[in-house]
Amino acid sequence: MGALLRQWRERRRMSQLQLSAEAEISTRHLSFVETGRSRPTSEMILRISEHLDIPLRERNGLLLAGGYAPAYPAGELAGMSSVRTVIRQVLSGHEPHPAVVVDRDWNLVDANRGIGIFLEGAAEELLAPPINVLRLSLHPDGMAPRIANLGEWRAHLLGRLRRQVAATADPALDRLHRELAGYPCDQPEPEVELPGAGEVAVPLRYRHQGRELALISMTAVFGTPLDVTLAELAIESFFPADAATAEALRQP
Repeated sequence: MGALLRQWRERRRMSQLQLSAEAEISTRHLSFVETGRSRPTSEMILRISEHLDIPLRERNGLLLAGGYAPAYPAGELAGMSSVRTVIRQVLSGHEPHPAVVVDRDWNLVDANRGIGIFLEGAAEELLAPPINVLRLSLHPDGMAPRIANLGEWRAHLLGRLRRQVAATADPALDRLHRELAGYPCDQPEPEVELPGAGEVAVPLRYRHQGRELALISMTAVFGTPLDVTLAELAIESFFPADAATAEALRQP
């Protein structure tokens, strides 16, 4: 447990002095915990995890490594009726604009009818459950051929996934990042995202039925999750970035 804790501290680029001050424990005690000379209580593991902003799944892993039972349940979404009701309200209320619910691995959990514009023309194997929305987006047999600003959008998605890997240390997400980074792209990919004229967010410029739609996205998460599954859900909503796109999405 101590070695895992040290890895998380170093990943967050915090010194033992910083962490001990924030978690209100002595530097000596923290050092003993990291070297295995002292066995922390479960309460101390959770307190340190909070100050290191460790995801709930990994907090459970630290507790198990320390010889304690997990503190956070990992329920099935099918059994969370109130959560599913909220999700459906958000998805249906966002129509006709596209919206999806994804898990930590970017697998599709739910979606509204607006998502149909992104599925048209995609290879069947990319639409077989579980659908990974990042793979669908950047795969040459998925949405990629219809994304007018593929280089820009790809850089945005890969950068976001890279930051998620850094935050979670999830090997599955790291493998996904390496897979997606290997997909072909015939457009330049900016190293730094800079706005174009009049832009306030990176738009998705998507060709659909002879039109180019301009969409901006917004991510929503549950604010105070105490369940691993709930903590790892995100709602990705797309909004029209101009009047022409709004009108096109309103048409049946």
